[in-house]
Amino acid sequence: MTDQVIEDKDTPKGLALAVTVYLLWGFLPLYMKLLSHIPAAEVVAHRVIWSVPIAGLVLIVMRRTGDLSEALRNPKTLMVAMIPAALVSLNWGIYVWAITSGNALDAALGYYMNPLFSILLGAIILREKLSPWQKVAVVIAGLAVAVLLTNASAVPWAAFGMMLTWGFYAFFKKSLPIGPNQGFLLEVLLLTPPAILYLIWVHASGGGFFLTSMDNTLLLLGCGVVTAVPLLIYANSAKLLRLSTIGILQYIAPTMIFLSAIFLFGEEVDAARRMAFPLIWLALVIYSVPLIRQMRAK
Repeated sequence: MTDQVIEDKDTPKGLALAVTVYLLWGFLPLYMKLLSHIPAAEVVAHRVIWSVPIAGLVLIVMRRTGDLSEALRNPKTLMVAMIPAALVSLNWGIYVWAITSGNALDAALGYYMNPLFSILLGAIILREKLSPWQKVAVVIAGLAVAVLLTNASAVPWAAFGMMLTWGFYAFFKKSLPIGPNQGFLLEVLLLTPPAILYLIWVHASGGGFFLTSMDNTLLLLGCGVVTAVPLLIYANSAKLLRLSTIGILQYIAPTMIFLSAIFLFGEEVDAARRMAFPLIWLALVIYSVPLIRQMRAK
């Protein structure tokens, strides 16, 4: 198989891809809000199923289907792929529920916490080292998250769930022994049988929104595009950046979700969030400036 070597360094291409995907994820709540009348589990099932043809087309164009065939015949690779597949499906479910149930701020909080968790995994497991300024950025970001958590009137379970599932997904995705595009298609292929069985059960029980109207059908079909395209970009960026760098760049998406929750969805923001918001962006600037200078120097 190809693309198996994981280089523990940051690259300009990886940075560009990561920024792009987090901008796309920042706009995703606008689409998910249109699906508020559909149960989160049904939305996730359609995200899985309609991602398959898009991811498959990418591999056909790239002429990399042979790598996927080899992976499907390798029991060890299948076992490894089951872990990120399960984690990403759980993450999608929590995310869709948070956005469609009026808890977009919890989704933002989960993604704010995510980078810290990724940095923690990178430092402990992968022995990634941070510069002094990067450590300062992590401390400031930690302070911002602490402000958010201490002010919460109830434990933000959705935020913790998103943090844990996506943090471990990023970690295991980085170690998947096949190319990033093949890895994503393998994940959704593994999730497709249970997704189809679930939808059969839902429609047999008299539920289900697919084919009930043109709007519902098009929205559910579009789940494949809004799911597969960003994840394919992310999959390629994940192997071109350090895990800690991937973590800090994740602040882009929750900031956009945070703004959407306030100005578009009408969710209330408290004093703690007004304090944490500038702290998080300050952490991002402190972390990113040395990284950009290093890349320009190279």
